[in-house]
Amino acid sequence: MTLKELPAKKRIALVAHDGCKSDLLEWARHNQALLAGHELYGTGSTGALIEAKTGLKVHRFMSGPLGGDQQVGAAIATGQLDLLVFFWDPLEPQPHDPDVKALLRLAVLHNIPTASNRATADFLITSPLINSGYARKVPDFARRLHEERQEDEK
Repeated sequence: MTLKELPAKKRIALVAHDGCKSDLLEWARHNQALLAGHELYGTGSTGALIEAKTGLKVHRFMSGPLGGDQQVGAAIATGQLDLLVFFWDPLEPQPHDPDVKALLRLAVLHNIPTASNRATADFLITSPLINSGYARKVPDFARRLHEERQEDEK
């Protein structure tokens, strides 16, 4: 187990499927003052929408279906993002569903706070930890995989 520090000023990824963009936008507007104190990232059209409608600066990745979900996942894996707010649409099949699953897997693997709906996002954003440092525990999966491979070779 390794401890990795989440800074007081979080790097927050904002992602939403088309059917959930308006809900994420409404949530961002409602939490605009708090979000302004953090560094925001978003996939293509979601980031552009939030930036245009709230005035918040959003660093943008590509559109989700064009690789943006994978870029967000890579940023999580390399320690460049601290929190994921991803309003995904459970009723609409996505052509890039494997990318979505990989993104959510990386968020869990690297133990970053993740909200997949508005209620969870509300709980995360109102936590006293949102504006303070936090030492998150990250399991040593590389060691675990190595040990499992050694066991398989026996």
